[in-house]
Amino acid sequence: MTTLNSTETLLHKGSGLQVVVGLGQSGLSVANYLTKQGYRVAVTDNQSQPTLADQLPAAVDIRQFGAIDAELLQQAARIIISPGISLDTDAVAAARRANIPVVSDIQLFCEACTVPIVAITGSNAKSTVTTLVGQMAADAGVNVGVGGNIGVPALTLLANPDMQLAVLELSSFQLETVSNLGAQVATVLNMSPDHLDRHGDMLGYHQAKHRIFQGAKSVVINREDALTRPLVADNLPRLSTGIHAPDKGHYGLITDPEGQIYLARGTERLLSADKLPIKGRHNLLNAQAALALGELAGLPLDSMLNTLQQFTGLEHRCQYVATAAGIDYFNDSKGTNIGSTMAAIEGLGAVYAPKDGKLLLILGGQGKGQQFGELTPFINQYVSQVLFIGEDAKQIEQHLRAAKLSDEVALHQCQTLENAFATIQQVTISSLSQVQAVLLSPACASFDQFSGYAARGEHFSQLVSQLEKGI
Repeated sequence: MTTLNSTETLLHKGSGLQVVVGLGQSGLSVANYLTKQGYRVAVTDNQSQPTLADQLPAAVDIRQFGAIDAELLQQAARIIISPGISLDTDAVAAARRANIPVVSDIQLFCEACTVPIVAITGSNAKSTVTTLVGQMAADAGVNVGVGGNIGVPALTLLANPDMQLAVLELSSFQLETVSNLGAQVATVLNMSPDHLDRHGDMLGYHQAKHRIFQGAKSVVINREDALTRPLVADNLPRLSTGIHAPDKGHYGLITDPEGQIYLARGTERLLSADKLPIKGRHNLLNAQAALALGELAGLPLDSMLNTLQQFTGLEHRCQYVATAAGIDYFNDSKGTNIGSTMAAIEGLGAVYAPKDGKLLLILGGQGKGQQFGELTPFINQYVSQVLFIGEDAKQIEQHLRAAKLSDEVALHQCQTLENAFATIQQVTISSLSQVQAVLLSPACASFDQFSGYAARGEHFSQLVSQLEKGI
């Protein structure tokens, strides 16, 4: 094994060098895959001692750490970039100007994959829908691989020789270096501002997301969000989803005279909303998206509906925790941006509104420079109490107050989740609070007080459990 201090010695090694930029899980999967394919592989990373370096295959004898090596990239036949590294990084940008191909692990996957691909992206809910479609396929007896941005690198799925279907969650970072994905069915679930520091503006973000449709054999469209509509041929098979009654053959919601909501395909009522363990109008959209994707991937409807009745959702994603003293508690700690929290408020709020119920919302953490006033219309409609925690708690309150927050919404500075639960017990004693559900959906990063959103959600659930037991 050789660690090179200068890339000049590469010149005698011939052509075909594959350079992996970034040594996270996806970078490691790329190095493993390419070395098994017989390629000469080099790896470079900004960190001087990447934590995964000792897991690299021995065949990777060129390892340049401590900075992304611009000279090394200039020697590459192809660069495989990790999603966390921007294309605007100086060394990468210089390689692109030299017309050296820059791709992602997803490009390698789609070139090698011989089974149909279900490709899913969106600003919110993509993990939920990806997991749900994967479960639907498995329950239908399909040997399915689920990966991508969801924690399992896509290339590792190729190790399963019996795989019949691949279901991929794809981020905008992964998609910006993908061409002609060629999915059996592709969708952009929704679009709201996110990662604009990376993509520059909504146009750049939109263009990255919509690369998912290149070469797609069919598409699923959200009728409620015009930004999800792809520019594809009119005769391409497509299904749409929405919160209103659907046209023939498409998915939507039907409400009967008694107010019961049903998932529907055309005029056919498929399943009443109260049969779904996952709650909220946003989850009714997620369920429709999974049904539409599954239909276009060839999964049987009856089996998919059965899966829906068993699917309890993802941890920390609008997850029902328990009911204590007649109040339902929901953990949406994975709601780390405003778009996620909007969806959670609107989704759950629509469930409790017909019963004249309101939400108590816990917001706060590290705000990442977002404009929290955008939450105000949703809070005014569905929330009666807002509790603020974390580093940017006071700034978030200022944003809401400056954005015409209703006088009927009570605001409480709590700083910690423990203090928030003490406040919950105080305010919910009054029947005037109208609170029927408590929603932790912080719209913020968690690193000011926790190791990550999962730790924040677990702490919330522990406090609910203590409340339930009367501790």
